[in-house]
Amino acid sequence: MFFRGWRLPFLLPVLCMLHPVIGQTDDDHEDVRRLVQAGIILPLEKILKASQNFQRGRLLEVKLKRRHGGYIYELELVTQQGIVWELEFDATNGVLLEQEKEK
Repeated sequence: MFFRGWRLPFLLPVLCMLHPVIGQTDDDHEDVRRLVQAGIILPLEKILKASQNFQRGRLLEVKLKRRHGGYIYELELVTQQGIVWELEFDATNGVLLEQEKEK
């Protein structure tokens, strides 16, 4: 059986650590929705549309970060040439703050 021997003692702590992360993701999603509905941040769709003016590519990752009392959308894109770019937008007004090529 799969859970015999060393596997169960190894997997149990890993699964326990993942449980709070999974719950936190749901809460984060609701927090973002409330911020958008309150007009504090722009919807992600507007940020994604704005990002196409600076760098076209396939979206790899999006993060919403709290920084200096405000909110930043951090996008990671990969171009058709395989170059990965990180773009940071002010989440309140959609202004591009930083554009960096990943190494």
